Amino acid sequence: MSDPQQPEPRTTDSPRAADSPRAPQPANTPPAQSAQIDSAISRAANNLVLWIARHWLALFTTAWGLYVFLPFLAPILLQGGFTAPATLIYTLYSYACHQLPDHSYFLFGNSLAPNAATLEAAGMPAGPNLFAQRAFVGGADVGYKVALCQRDVAIYGAIFLCGLLFALIRNRLESPSIRVYLLFLIPIALDGGTQLIGLRESNWLLRTLTGALFGAASVWLIYPYVEAAMDEVIETEGARQTTLPPTS
Repeated sequence: MSDPQQPEPRTTDSPRAADSPRAPQPANTPPAQSAQIDSAISRAANNLVLWIARHWLALFTTAWGLYVFLPFLAPILLQGGFTAPATLIYTLYSYACHQLPDHSYFLFGNSLAPNAATLEAAGMPAGPNLFAQRAFVGGADVGYKVALCQRDVAIYGAIFLCGLLFALIRNRLESPSIRVYLLFLIPIALDGGTQLIGLRESNWLLRTLTGALFGAASVWLIYPYVEAAMDEVIETEGARQTTLPPTS
């Protein structure tokens, strides 16, 4: 009797598995292409830095102009019946300013700077509760409150206007010494300090004059330093740009 036929041994790799194509593997980025990408990113970042350095004064002046203009937009919006956007402006600026009505300008009323008695007659809460008073934005009788107080309007308005002036004399203006700068701070310190501790009450004219003096002196001190720093950036980054490999 013959032996039964033995089965052929199986191999671990079947012909179908051996013949099946492998999934394509992602090719690595060639070193030359990677260098070109890095160079393009470096040039874009370099150009952005140079653009900011060359236009910093326009950027600063535009930002300060918007900052001091928006508070005047709030009463204009209220006058037009747009309560929601006006409330948003008041809320945003409440984190930067006390917004006390008797220290603020009012638009569309009989007086640009109504006193406390007039404001109380128009509905402002009387008494020492400053949080209740600052929430008063005015009405048809007295007009509507600007979202920045008189002193802050003067400070930031002066910074905006002096930024425009600086554009004309930027190459001929040097920063004052710290001692000279501190002299310009004395009026605002005296006016604001004596009012804060209750020795006297200031008025809209003094708040405006002392605030404008402080804003103008700050531009005089700071902007020449910023100008010198930006000139250095332009020189340094311009030289660095010439060393970057060209993009194809």
